[in-house]
Amino acid sequence: MWKRRVQWAAGLILLLFVVIVAVTIWLWRDRPDVQSLGWPATTVPLASNADQVTVTWLGVSTLLFDDGETQLLIDGFFSRPSLADIVLKRPVTNDAATINYAMNEYRMRRLAAIIPVHSHFDHAMDIGATANRSSASVLGSESSLAIARGAGVPEDQLTLVSTGQRYEFGGFGVTLLPSNHAPVGWSGSVPYAGTIDTPLSMPQSVSSMREGGSFSVVIDHDQGTAIVQGSAGFPDSALADYTADVVFLSVGGLETLGWDYVEQYWQALVTATGVRSVYPVHFDDFTRPFGEIVAAPRFLGDLEKTVDWFSALRDRWDVNTRLILPTFGEPVAIYADTSSET
Repeated sequence: MWKRRVQWAAGLILLLFVVIVAVTIWLWRDRPDVQSLGWPATTVPLASNADQVTVTWLGVSTLLFDDGETQLLIDGFFSRPSLADIVLKRPVTNDAATINYAMNEYRMRRLAAIIPVHSHFDHAMDIGATANRSSASVLGSESSLAIARGAGVPEDQLTLVSTGQRYEFGGFGVTLLPSNHAPVGWSGSVPYAGTIDTPLSMPQSVSSMREGGSFSVVIDHDQGTAIVQGSAGFPDSALADYTADVVFLSVGGLETLGWDYVEQYWQALVTATGVRSVYPVHFDDFTRPFGEIVAAPRFLGDLEKTVDWFSALRDRWDVNTRLILPTFGEPVAIYADTSSET
């Protein structure tokens, strides 16, 4: 009798495992089509004069700012650990071939600063490897600098951020303001919370790259001002005295936080700052290879619903604001006037 019970229990456990795997695969494959979201793709033309500020979106919240003389790189995440690497906490390392390709393909030859919005792997994993291929400064938290030190970046290329201080790089001014990471972990927690307190040399599991504090990044130029919000967390009151023309707004996991949260997020980053162009970022699946843009699974944050909510919030609070979907790898003259409407 006991043998039958053991066999029955083993069969039930196996069946449950098969069901869990099947449901997980279904959930992971259920994702919206980025091309049919209802927002226009980037249509702002490149400027005829080479000194106009352009921004090139390179997936997740990696953004290359360029005014023809100076380049700034937000994050710089190229290596793309796989889903299995993340789930199984396998050690990962920088993908030298992809980093070399990206820096060459997008002509990162005038890179003055690399600015991670926080120290999670999908933002800061490659900052040291990228800095070592340039003379760029790494501007970030103690945790971000620990990643750079682990890669052997010289100390004279490392700048510990003093929040609220304006740093100048050519024609750009950069100010990092204290913000919050989106509470998208279990029970409203921050994934991989904490700090990195000693130099972190690759390979490492992605869980070793702790948040280390998050920033809202304000980038000003004679032509205009942009805000980069690399995580969908509230910047509290830090942006209260700032206005801007453009915001790059993280939407990773945003829909899971509910309408009320999203409305407050919009009001803090769009309505209060007076921006007239909103570019969503961090909506793509960061486990896919660099350059392969696929929306994240719905259960991690339904991008279609987020797009609908943003459209409704624009119509309610900021009717003159454009909603523009960035196109991977295409430089956009973000301060150019455009007739695109949504």
